[in-house]
Amino acid sequence: MQLKISNLRYSNNFGITLIIALNIFCFNFLSSQEIIEDEKVAVKDAVKVVDTTKAIKVDGVAAVVGDYIILDSDIPKNRLQLEAGGYNTKDITNCELMGKLLEDKLYAHHAIQDSIAVSDAEIRRNVDYQLEQFLQQVNGSMERILEFYNKEDEKSLRDEMFEINKANQLAARMQAKVVEDVEITPEEVRTYFNNIPEEERPIFGTTLKVARIVAKPKVSEEEKQKVIDKLKEFKADIEENGASFRSKVILYGEDPGLKQAGYKYTLHRKQPRMVKEFRQVAFSLQEGEISEPFETDFGFHIIHLQKIRGQEYDVSHILLRPKVSDEAIREAKARLEKIRERIVNGDISFADAAREASDEEETRAEGGQLINPTTQDYNFELTKMDTELYVQIQNLEDGEVSLVLNDQDRTGDIKFVILTVTDRVDEHKADYAQDFLKIKDLALQEKRIRAVEKWQAEKIMDTYIKIGGEYRECDFSSNWLKK
Repeated sequence: MQLKISNLRYSNNFGITLIIALNIFCFNFLSSQEIIEDEKVAVKDAVKVVDTTKAIKVDGVAAVVGDYIILDSDIPKNRLQLEAGGYNTKDITNCELMGKLLEDKLYAHHAIQDSIAVSDAEIRRNVDYQLEQFLQQVNGSMERILEFYNKEDEKSLRDEMFEINKANQLAARMQAKVVEDVEITPEEVRTYFNNIPEEERPIFGTTLKVARIVAKPKVSEEEKQKVIDKLKEFKADIEENGASFRSKVILYGEDPGLKQAGYKYTLHRKQPRMVKEFRQVAFSLQEGEISEPFETDFGFHIIHLQKIRGQEYDVSHILLRPKVSDEAIREAKARLEKIRERIVNGDISFADAAREASDEEETRAEGGQLINPTTQDYNFELTKMDTELYVQIQNLEDGEVSLVLNDQDRTGDIKFVILTVTDRVDEHKADYAQDFLKIKDLALQEKRIRAVEKWQAEKIMDTYIKIGGEYRECDFSSNWLKK
């Protein structure tokens, strides 16, 4: 469990802190974000003072941090959300969960004090996206979501999600601001490395580079035209005969995600979603209009623009995917087998073959080299490699070319690949010259952690903080109790 609880023991992976701050909604959906209107808070009696004549009873206030309160119920809710996200919380104490919530509220409070702004429109887009993800998990049933989160209607659910998202974005931006100017010099990196005892220096796992060549079966022009004609028939039937677009989607559409989303996607002009070609067509339509057929990597579409709400576009679409013939599949495999034979015989290098013949645009210009999506370079650490890729290359020697393998692209269509492994570096103890960039990252993380610790210690003393009940007995490493 990689949850970073800095209040008890600071993790050395500062990146986890930022990720959790940015994505905490997924795990802390139900956390209350009530704002205190007056500093005179009676935590013991759980009272929020609104004015000098009238007080509103609030059930179970566990702590106050500046303008924010934490309810007793936030702790078990936070635990449930972590477990719902697949995390084992057996070894996480309530004190640790409270410490993380205190830290989040401290960031959010000082973000407001420092006039850090977040866009309401951006937050609403996030809420829309999160709701769409939830709907996909429950087959489009808003009723099930409302029941699960104990809300009477969609508006109250959206309102709470809005406040949670706003507080979390404020916290994330405040945290980023604390470390934005933290830099590290080569001399600091050297000092950091030299201060690590020899026996405690990190072990870096085996890394390697992977390249591949892809052959995709070709769809015939006749098959493409057949699909285009079918979509034109649907469009004419809807516009001329009053047929239902939704019915066509249900009967013929081949996008499984659309059903899960309730047969509607919401697109935002400033928040990319769907492929570029899809967005361009959608944003060119008038409300109620149906597009002409157009092509993306997923197949051919027609879009119905249902409603425009400012920067938000509610759309539905019918996706049809041209069928690939058995002959085209055999041709693609045979084509790649010939390319492999040329490479193995030494007639052409793997990189040149990829540039000449690979059907994968993303890697072709780079000689087939795959980019690690985590590090954005060409190096893959063996123990952290995607399972599917690992299975494909685990038995390859350096420079060896794999047999032709069956694979699938992101649309689920069959494709064929050959792979090779280059520049393997076996597991080893950290070496300053060889691993400078990795050591630099570790040193920078430590320096950022020290900056955050210093900021947090100063702000705790400057901020109104009140902790009540059993949490006063917690052994926080940060001075939340101001002892």
